[in-house]
Amino acid sequence: MSSPTLHAGEDKRNAMIAVEQALALQAELAAAVIRHDAFVDPVLRVTGVDVAYAADGERIVCAAVTLDADTLAPIEIATAWGTADFPYVPGLFSFRELPIVLKALEQLRQPPQLVVCDGQGIAHPRRFGLASHLGVVCDLPTIGCAKNRLIGTHDPLKDERGSIALLVDADETIGAVLRTQDGVRPIYASIGHRIALDSACGWILRLARDYRLPETTRAADHAVRMALKEIEGPPS
Repeated sequence: MSSPTLHAGEDKRNAMIAVEQALALQAELAAAVIRHDAFVDPVLRVTGVDVAYAADGERIVCAAVTLDADTLAPIEIATAWGTADFPYVPGLFSFRELPIVLKALEQLRQPPQLVVCDGQGIAHPRRFGLASHLGVVCDLPTIGCAKNRLIGTHDPLKDERGSIALLVDADETIGAVLRTQDGVRPIYASIGHRIALDSACGWILRLARDYRLPETTRAADHAVRMALKEIEGPPS
């Protein structure tokens, strides 16, 4: 009869191996990030993706919402859910979340032209957050648009909409702190893949016409919350 203790030790070793492999892969893929504009212009559709966890912390839901780039009207919504198979390790969240993001994107009838991720791009300790991971793996133009700062420092930011301060880590510009509306808290924009920082900031402002967050994030957040309610059911 096998020992539960032995199983626990084996699981821990397997998790450590997975983390080591992920770190090596992260470093390899980070070198492939394209930090200049390399997307088809004009962009007619912009897709937002957001991920949420069920109360058990293992089931994951992703929503991908495509909007018309001019009117910001929704064109298409896709959701997917699954189980987190990668351990919870800070700095490696994309390895937990990317599989379900890919699953949601695959359900879209029209392929994304530009994707805005609710998370980091290169504004990450190893310059490879979810937006960059998704962009490199799928060869898609992507933008990281985070509600909170993960790393980096910046100069004071003016209160007016459109004010920008560069986000810097170890003397490297990794993103921008961007005020999307007068007097509201800023968001943190960063290159994901195949887009320059100036262009990324321009797109975020274009998508955040009336609120702090861009419509891509707002729409994906709403869709993922609705999907999460469906899989979790009504409160007991």
